[in-house]
Amino acid sequence: MPETNNPAKVATQLDALASKHELTVVRLSEPITSAVEQLEAAIGNNNPGGTTARTSDISTASLDAPTPASLEADLTHYKELFAKLRFSYVEQVTKEKFIRAIVGDPPLIVDPAENAELEALNAQAKAELKTLKRQVAELVAELERQGAELARQHMRVGLERVQLAKLPDQMAQLEKDVATLRQARQDRQDKHATDPELRLPIGKTAALAEQREAEARDLERQLGQLRGSAAPRKRKEAERLRAELAPLETMRQASTAAAQEAKRRKEAALRGGEDHLEERGRWWRTSETLLKQMLDIKT
Repeated sequence: MPETNNPAKVATQLDALASKHELTVVRLSEPITSAVEQLEAAIGNNNPGGTTARTSDISTASLDAPTPASLEADLTHYKELFAKLRFSYVEQVTKEKFIRAIVGDPPLIVDPAENAELEALNAQAKAELKTLKRQVAELVAELERQGAELARQHMRVGLERVQLAKLPDQMAQLEKDVATLRQARQDRQDKHATDPELRLPIGKTAALAEQREAEARDLERQLGQLRGSAAPRKRKEAERLRAELAPLETMRQASTAAAQEAKRRKEAALRGGEDHLEERGRWWRTSETLLKQMLDIKT
């Protein structure tokens, strides 16, 4: 298998690249935080004992365990920090120019025309600054969009890396399944190789199939005829047998009743009871003997 198509090698290369170029918010923010720390140090030197350095220390400490809330707080803190830095810079420059104008020899006196010219330049600078701010806002929005897209792509690449890591085992299992299926097909072919009908060409196979279908239709027709001719005869035979069995069933029931009656009489005799039929029999024999003697009848 070529190396470019080997999932295991590709997964190993991706892991190596990921270990070398791991993307984290803290690592991406290191250049920014280092620059901000330098600015905070400079402001702390200009304002010794001020609250700016203390607030900056708290903000920098939040980078030890970054969370979405802490990063949002840091962003707000840095915005306030740059606003204070701009105000401090304007204040320092204004103070310096004012002091130089006062202590200069001769003192610097500004007429209204120069003020008007400076106001025009200031308005132009503000317009340019506004344009730059708008461009920066657009750039920030574009960076946020690209960052979100990169985050989605990074997540998708991570999922694909997990799937890629599972591919070697899945491919090995598929290869085993393919080998098993091929062996089963070969065994089936070897099993049917001894049957000459299974090795016929297409034309003879189609003719043989038509012959088998004709034979099957002929058998179905014969079965239909047998069913049609044998049914009435079988029905009459069954009626005759039922008619013959009816008297036999009656005799069987009578015999069963007589046997049950004889069994009952025998059980009564064994218990010491008088059998009514035997008593009647003795009476009839006695009566017959007397009549024979009276009528002088000899047997």
